[in-house]
Amino acid sequence: MLFTSIEFVILVFVTFIIYYLPGWREPSSNIQMIALIISSLFFYGYYEPILITLLLFSVSINVVSSYLIIYGNESYRKIHAIWGVVLNLGILLFFKYSGLIGHTFFDDQSDVVVFLISIPLPIGISFFTFQGISLIVDTYRNRDVKEYRSLIPRLWVSHARNVLLFKAFFPQLVSGPIVKAYYFLPQIKRKFFREINWEYCFRALTLGYFLKMVVADNLKDNTSIITFPYFEAESSLTLITMLFGYSMQIYADFAGYSLIALGLAALFGYQFPINFNFPYISSSFSEFWRRWHISLSSFLREYLYIPLGGNRHGAFRTYFNLFITMVLGGLWHGAAWSYAIWGTFHGLLLVIERLVTSYIKVRPNFFLKIFNMVFVFTMVTFAWLLFKLPEFAHVKAYVTALTGNWGRPNNLLPIALVFVYSLPVIGYHLWYLLRESESTKIQVLLTRSEALLFGLMLFLIITNSGSSNSFIYFQF
Repeated sequence: MLFTSIEFVILVFVTFIIYYLPGWREPSSNIQMIALIISSLFFYGYYEPILITLLLFSVSINVVSSYLIIYGNESYRKIHAIWGVVLNLGILLFFKYSGLIGHTFFDDQSDVVVFLISIPLPIGISFFTFQGISLIVDTYRNRDVKEYRSLIPRLWVSHARNVLLFKAFFPQLVSGPIVKAYYFLPQIKRKFFREINWEYCFRALTLGYFLKMVVADNLKDNTSIITFPYFEAESSLTLITMLFGYSMQIYADFAGYSLIALGLAALFGYQFPINFNFPYISSSFSEFWRRWHISLSSFLREYLYIPLGGNRHGAFRTYFNLFITMVLGGLWHGAAWSYAIWGTFHGLLLVIERLVTSYIKVRPNFFLKIFNMVFVFTMVTFAWLLFKLPEFAHVKAYVTALTGNWGRPNNLLPIALVFVYSLPVIGYHLWYLLRESESTKIQVLLTRSEALLFGLMLFLIITNSGSSNSFIYFQF
């Protein structure tokens, strides 16, 4: 079910009414949880009800494992944590990477490969699997911490219900943000209508839907040229512009989704951390990963990079841990080696950057910062080609066409439209930079213009949305 569909709007409206309806004989918190759980399962299984079975199986693994870590035999705590993580990863590997494993190690015509590539990819499996892992690891790490143990109820049914809500909560079920257990579980309590922050919800939902429906969906319609073999006939300038447009599109699409998720969660009394913090103003690659898909970056740092040793065992080990983390983070995005190459590219950039900055100290200045911002954005944008074209041969063909088609006529209409629909993303980042200004006049001007901008966004959502399409990150 798409966030932009009328069915989803109806689901949210009905759930909201039931959620805050007064007069329940049962404790309100129980009714609220049940309402959210039913709506979340309905949302997830709307097109393919069989997927609910997989979600419930995944939930059951995490319920049993985390419960036994706290209340089971203390001698087997580590074993319970290990098998819980292994089963989570096993489900992810089976459903997401079977086809890749088959193509890599077997004959494409064999019965084994035919079977492996026929296994469907459940939407959101990467996200709810990582959340399950966070629950198990956090429970094991904090098994003797009184404050955390109180989050795991002694009553098994209550624990199962909490975990089901944690993993199935529909605003972030299929595409994040990846919310960690220790952040979400303390929020499970009775919610009150009077506590809703309406301004925050309005801002997040309006901006999120604007980025998705007006910016990303219109850019999607105009960057469709980046499809093999159609791009081979386009000029180099057209291809450069399309790649720039896709960079704007993937940001608007995913940042838009994350903002919608934050706004929806807040409507039901839950707070999520921000997932994007104006990443395209980054002047270093490490800064980019502190601003882009923050929930994934923090997950990989907390549950992979640091357990591998982080930066505690010398320079070489630090670079190795950083590189491996990025390669696996790239492969997490999709079952194709192009995603691993994408992660490898970013890993190399981070390693080189750290090496250079450790030996060369340059006094920062305005022009150097601008140059670094342009360079980081250029490298990041070029790497997005591996997302748009998962077949590496197609990526090579695109680069060949981009560097060799300078004599061909330019496709002026899509070029113009890409720039028009990219302006909101550029303006959004400029707005952030101006917000950082110490000028009182600028701050007053920005504050006074906000109402007009949000009104304009609402108008454009109604009048100028692109053709409806699923979020890019649904495939991950």
